[in-house]
Amino acid sequence: MILSDKQILEEVEKGTILVEPFNRDCLGTNSYDVHLGRYLATYKDDVLDARKHNEIETFEIPEEGFVLEPGNLYLGVTLEYTETHAHVPFLEGKSSVGRLGIDIHATAGKGDVGFCNTWTLEISVSKKVRVYYGMPIGQLIYFEVKGGIENYYNQKQNAKYNHRTITPVESMMWMNEW
Repeated sequence: MILSDKQILEEVEKGTILVEPFNRDCLGTNSYDVHLGRYLATYKDDVLDARKHNEIETFEIPEEGFVLEPGNLYLGVTLEYTETHAHVPFLEGKSSVGRLGIDIHATAGKGDVGFCNTWTLEISVSKKVRVYYGMPIGQLIYFEVKGGIENYYNQKQNAKYNHRTITPVESMMWMNEW
């Protein structure tokens, strides 16, 4: 079941959901709007290798915005830092962003119970589009979990995305044992 606005507020008050900064105006009927953070990144290499550490170049979005180009993968980050201790958070694009031809994630729209960080966005576009720091970019939807949790994400020893950051984080696939 998806949490309603009232339920999200109750969970924020209980401390099981944290959004920093929190703005009541960003609360939708059953979601919370998040915004594009200050930084974008691109991979340095043209060919990415799933077995090696693919390095990124991070840059600040200028005041006049930044034009995203089709055929490129951009890593972005949410302005908001979030913590979710009792629910499964899903990040989806806003319809107004989708109507500009912007996809904000390729596959990583689901967080885990215990995820505590900003969200790295996997941004691609179908047309050239200018984006701006602080623009609405997505919405968090919270789902109830049935049953107890044994292994919270922020307590897993092998969790790769636990380091708090305000910049996008590259793929850590190379750290997986396979």
